[in-house]
Amino acid sequence: MAKPGRLGIGIIGAGKVGAVLGAALRGAEHAVIGVSAVSDASRERADTLLPGVPVLEVREIVERAELVLLAIPDDALGPLVEGLAKLGAWQPGQLVAHTSGRFGVGILHPVRAAGAVPLALHPAMTFTGMSLDLTRLLDCTFGVTADPAMLPIAQALVVEMGAEPVAIAEGDRVLYHAALAHGSNHLVTLVAQASQLLREVGVDAPERMLGPLLRATLENALASGESALTGPVARGDAGTVAAHAEALREHDGGSGGDILEAYLAMARATARRAGRRGLLGPERLDGVRQALDGQDREPGHDGRQS
Repeated sequence: MAKPGRLGIGIIGAGKVGAVLGAALRGAEHAVIGVSAVSDASRERADTLLPGVPVLEVREIVERAELVLLAIPDDALGPLVEGLAKLGAWQPGQLVAHTSGRFGVGILHPVRAAGAVPLALHPAMTFTGMSLDLTRLLDCTFGVTADPAMLPIAQALVVEMGAEPVAIAEGDRVLYHAALAHGSNHLVTLVAQASQLLREVGVDAPERMLGPLLRATLENALASGESALTGPVARGDAGTVAAHAEALREHDGGSGGDILEAYLAMARATARRAGRRGLLGPERLDGVRQALDGQDREPGHDGRQS
């Protein structure tokens, strides 16, 4: 017998996020009545994570579902919602939630106009689209946005998936999402760049060298913030910073220049923040800045070679 309050849920988008969240809601004894899946990969994902759930057309899902979960790319969200509104698909009292980090409930204004209830449920997690993500949800938070009267519904859905809801104001959604993307996506780029350099100097398994270092660094930074900062910038070791930058300039001369660009940008930001927090005195901060500024010009253009 179904628990009180169980919903018939339709999943639009069987991507890595939609299929996993659908499985989590199904695990909370909601009924997933249908899923849309266009590509072979999404159909396979739906078969694996949502076995027995029929693959349906989008409009059919909206017509049948009490809760519609829109797990589609940000740029596709507005046009899809508008298009379904023009078809008269949205229903009064229906719950409509999207998983975009960038948007709050404003993007769902056609849903609201039809009398349905808009919700924004964004998981602050990177997904593989496999069953292991269900375990990761237990340690995950969601940025949730909804009208004040509807916020408890959004929070309850997140709790049922095993995660923790954190309310994000409508006007703060873009900054919220930028923080997550900056921390997560750019971390991947930094790790890839560091791994590339290590391979090129003969380290066969850079992940074995970087793994313990990066895990300890992340744990220390999360526990202690910027007071956990170490390394040449934090020490004000301008000579080492200049040597790093020069070596990267020579290296990047034949590979597009992205590693030097990233190093200079992050070293400047690190020095600025270390100076503001008093971790780096004015004299040493100035030395680091001069070392970094000297890399903005090709050696010899101003008579100096760093």
